[in-house]
Amino acid sequence: MLRVGLTGGIGAGKSTVAARLAEHGAVLIDADKIAREVVEPGTEGLARLVEAFGEDIRTPEGALDRPALATKAFADEASRRRLNGILHPLIGARTAELMAAVAPDAIVVHDVPLLVEGGMGAMYHLVLVVDAPVETRVQRLVELRGMPEADARARIAAQADEAARRATADVWLDNGGAPDIVLAQLDRLWADRLVPFEANIRLRRPRSPMPPDVVPYDQTWPAQAERALARIRLAVGDKALRVDHIGSTSVPGLPAKDVLDLQVTVSTLDVADEFADALSDAGFLRAGGDWWDESQDDANGPWYKRYHFGADPGRRINLHVRSLETPAWRLALLFAAWLRENPAERDAYAEVKRKLAAAHAADASSGPYSEDKQPWVNAAFRRAEEWAAATGWTP
Repeated sequence: MLRVGLTGGIGAGKSTVAARLAEHGAVLIDADKIAREVVEPGTEGLARLVEAFGEDIRTPEGALDRPALATKAFADEASRRRLNGILHPLIGARTAELMAAVAPDAIVVHDVPLLVEGGMGAMYHLVLVVDAPVETRVQRLVELRGMPEADARARIAAQADEAARRATADVWLDNGGAPDIVLAQLDRLWADRLVPFEANIRLRRPRSPMPPDVVPYDQTWPAQAERALARIRLAVGDKALRVDHIGSTSVPGLPAKDVLDLQVTVSTLDVADEFADALSDAGFLRAGGDWWDESQDDANGPWYKRYHFGADPGRRINLHVRSLETPAWRLALLFAAWLRENPAERDAYAEVKRKLAAAHAADASSGPYSEDKQPWVNAAFRRAEEWAAATGWTP
């Protein structure tokens, strides 16, 4: 199952996106609909609300009087917490029930208006955010919903701002223009990313090789890495000692292959094996075979690790799971920190990468490129260790 979170500000046109994805075969789970279902007449939810807030929150017909509830539930913070304490577990249980009922090969789209505000992004394999200019949203709310303009602007201002939504979004859908534009984007997204993403996870498909294309530093790499790290943290829980963004994409200004290198540090590789399936289910597939880093101390042989890779065809990720049993975890953190603090070394590394990428441009994979780069990296490790000793750097 592929779990896709769908959100967007009021008036952005989220329903248009949800409907198109449903046409393609997505299973839609609507958080607002569930919130209404759990307080319908005769439900446990309504009974508990009446017990907490009084009989006068129910209409003469026995339904929930939402304005009456709002008057009481939002009167103070304690009342708000009481309301959430009743509703959130019921909504969560019903959502889990619906998720469990879908087919193993389903693409589930969970429509959650407050996904960003609730910090829920890590729960999904991918988050889609629908947006439109504020004035367009105001116009839609006034003309299509009959909302007073002042109320429309107040509702928009009360929600997460664009910066928070962009930080959460794996896919940004601009729905401010003609509907055909966003619909065409959704058609491509479904065929090129969502369908293969689901199949990659379910079938544990190996990843295709990547040629050694080096591109300029992308300012969005850290935010992309943080979204992936949040999903990894949720999957591994307290079994990880730390989870980090490493490698060239973690060094501002350094050209790199468009692949995020991430690292999970554990006490032993046996611990890494315990959460391997959880990581794979979260979209970070474990690669078969033995994996190791080249030892900087030949007397101790190779530094073994576990290796996972991202199943999302729209975002390549290398995930290295390293243990305290070897120095490799520390060296990965040191190398990136050293490059960030030493621009001359960063620029020298960039030049090496450009030259080798050009020399291996015809290669189908980046293997030969990485092999030719390793001697420079090994020498750089020694310089980095000298810097760490001189500065007192520690992970």
